[in-house]
Amino acid sequence: MSSFIHESAIVSPKAKIGADCCIGAYSTVGDEVILGDRVHLESHVVIGGKTSIGDETRIFPFVSIGLAPQDLKYAGEPTATEIGKRNHIREFVTVHRGTSGGGDLTKIGDDNLLMAQAHIAHDCIIGNEVIMANAATLAGHVEIADRANIGAYSGIHQYCRIGVEAFVGGYSVVVKDAMPFATIQGNHAKCYGLNRVGMKRRGYSKDTISKLHHAFHLLLSSKLNTQQAVERIKQEIKDCAEVDLLVDFIETTKRGVVK
Repeated sequence: MSSFIHESAIVSPKAKIGADCCIGAYSTVGDEVILGDRVHLESHVVIGGKTSIGDETRIFPFVSIGLAPQDLKYAGEPTATEIGKRNHIREFVTVHRGTSGGGDLTKIGDDNLLMAQAHIAHDCIIGNEVIMANAATLAGHVEIADRANIGAYSGIHQYCRIGVEAFVGGYSVVVKDAMPFATIQGNHAKCYGLNRVGMKRRGYSKDTISKLHHAFHLLLSSKLNTQQAVERIKQEIKDCAEVDLLVDFIETTKRGVVK
């Protein structure tokens, strides 16, 4: 099927537009942009740089994607932005392309919801089914794992990681890595234990939730330091992939974890 391009939109003849796309009024699409099939741009969307957007992604008014990062070291080098399939990107979201010092790429996976005014800085890597609430902000080089939830008006420090299924409460300031399956909140953020509500909603088994709860008890409520707690977890909790993931996350942290 043919795509619809509003007469007021400015679309480069070099851009690659997939089947059945819709490009709304006053939107701008640059030379190196690739839109997959059935991508829908509402009015006043700006997409520039070397940017690809996957099938069935919907982008709302006043979104800016793929423009130069807010990094004073950036000198115009050719870098990229990749956005996957079926994302919903709401009003006034900004996504900046990567830098040569950070891997040349800002990347967003599939099925994410980025609510109004969220900001994704250069070289961030976001997984799948992530929710960023209104005005949630990622500094450069942040990694967000699958199904994490970042609350409204929260700020994530450079180079931090947010683990799988982690829940970051609104108005939080995160300066260390947020552990998988954790609930964290505050300024600076503290960990309040296992994200039980999220895990139940996702259909995790009672056995998995119980084992993770025990792991978080050792990490947060015992008198053990982090290294000692990890060793106890390895000794006491067996045959649980989620606990293994938690342990690996802690052992590979570079900034420390939120406790």
